[in-house]
Amino acid sequence: MARVQFQVEFMFKASPSIIYLFITQPTAIVRWFCDKVDNIGDTYTFSWEGSDEVADMVMDIEDELVKFQWAERETEFLQFRFYKTDITNETILEITDYCDDDEVNEQKDVWEVYVKKLKAACGG
Repeated sequence: MARVQFQVEFMFKASPSIIYLFITQPTAIVRWFCDKVDNIGDTYTFSWEGSDEVADMVMDIEDELVKFQWAERETEFLQFRFYKTDITNETILEITDYCDDDEVNEQKDVWEVYVKKLKAACGG
């Protein structure tokens, strides 16, 4: 099965600084994304129901962009880009992820659930 890249965007009332903290700080990440996360330097181990995924934070631009490169899938990454809109002054969170080509809609639904938790956690 071919893997494909996809993007989803979400509007937030929270500032990019708040969202940045919830994407980079392990104590905040577990509030919305995974069951457990450990990090040593730029290496993060995310755990869901006992299954671990390891990623290196390869890009970290405070309040703008965070990119994790998956250890097991060299060509795949998870990227969070956030910026303010000029007109409404809201924050846009753009997520880039990968999945099997027949699971894009399901993965977008999964991100909807994650982001709903993120909004509840960060007030946004």
